[in-house]
Amino acid sequence: MTLVVAGAAAVYTLRIADDCLVLSHRLAQWSSWAPTLEDDVALTNIALDLLGQARVMYARTAELDGTGRSEDDYAFMRDEREFVNCLLVEQENGDFATTIVRQLLCSTYQLAQWQALTSSTDEQVAAIAGKAVKESAYHRDHATDWTLRLGDGTEESHRRMGSALAALWPFTAELFESDAVTRDAAGLGIGPDPDALRPAWDAYIKRALSDATLTVPETTWRPTGGRQGLHTEPFGYMLAEMQHLHRSFPGVTW
Repeated sequence: MTLVVAGAAAVYTLRIADDCLVLSHRLAQWSSWAPTLEDDVALTNIALDLLGQARVMYARTAELDGTGRSEDDYAFMRDEREFVNCLLVEQENGDFATTIVRQLLCSTYQLAQWQALTSSTDEQVAAIAGKAVKESAYHRDHATDWTLRLGDGTEESHRRMGSALAALWPFTAELFESDAVTRDAAGLGIGPDPDALRPAWDAYIKRALSDATLTVPETTWRPTGGRQGLHTEPFGYMLAEMQHLHRSFPGVTW
């Protein structure tokens, strides 16, 4: 498996790419199903931004791991255990409140990560981050606006946001885990120590939730394993759907 033989830099960029790809696909599933036409377009555009970020990070990963694989190879020709995205991005869309809470938690983390990566010693990663910061800032703003509308809205919308937050909050712990890969990447100056992103993430999330009359859940459950290729059951179904056409007609050109 790639994550065994590749160096820390390649695994680190692969993790970022997988986060972006999987979250992109989840948001793309809202196309034509969003509650308003404006948000149908907004979620699709956010998904496209994330897909673009995934593509350039896969391209950089191919250079770092020396495999010469294409973006399609990474996206469509790997099995479930070879994906190293965090568990949070693969959680099912659920209702609109669940999608918004997931997006708030993810985009706040991604923005902090991209901001730190603008100072990466890897010049290509730093250049990618420079563009991604602007996109992720919009992603976070969109999620924040909806968090305020739903959290401080009707009794029903508040209840749904609270339920979504309780279900998704435990998965946020994995975002800030450090391991040999992140320590090596930080030591080389390629990326930040994940734990260093926590203060800014905590401050923004707590402020946004407070403004939306929501509270941070209290839990000791900390699901983990995504970075090592261990995923939740819904991810397998999502991956099968996403890869079906490509695997059914390998090598075909359109």
